Amino acid sequence: MSVDIGHELAELKGLTIGALRQKYAALFGEPTRTGNKVWLVRRLAWRLQALAEGDLSERARQRAAELANDADLRLSPPRLPRTPTSTKAVESASGLRLSSADGRLPPPGTVLVRPYKGRTLQVRILTDGFAYQGRVYRSLSAVAKAITGSHCNGFLFFRLLGKGEAS
Repeated sequence: MSVDIGHELAELKGLTIGALRQKYAALFGEPTRTGNKVWLVRRLAWRLQALAEGDLSERARQRAAELANDADLRLSPPRLPRTPTSTKAVESASGLRLSSADGRLPPPGTVLVRPYKGRTLQVRILTDGFAYQGRVYRSLSAVAKAITGSHCNGFLFFRLLGKGEAS
């Protein structure tokens, strides 16, 4: 690598993002929308070195094309994030605030049944909480903690998450 190229590469780190974008447009012949300074510096450094010392050999290009053809391609698009529904909160008579829009919960009045350590647990969903053994809890996690004695996610404990959502 010549001294001139080394000097140019060292100067890249001191440039602003706007100056890096201009240099990118000059070297690549097209503008970039990125504002990632590290990426711009690395990409410009690669381009400057490729122009000064030569690009990839034809053999390397063929090998890269072979590897790209063998790569597994994603056949389905990624899942879109779930959009939250209305986040209107409901104030209960006991002063608890619950979100009426949690899509993971069945409607009030539903009884959740779950076997646990040889017992069958039953929890009724109320508009203002969750009833279990005569007590009203404000969350499923509180019910699960009362049952197990340790904190755990109530939706996971009562298996209310859909397939693939437990991660």
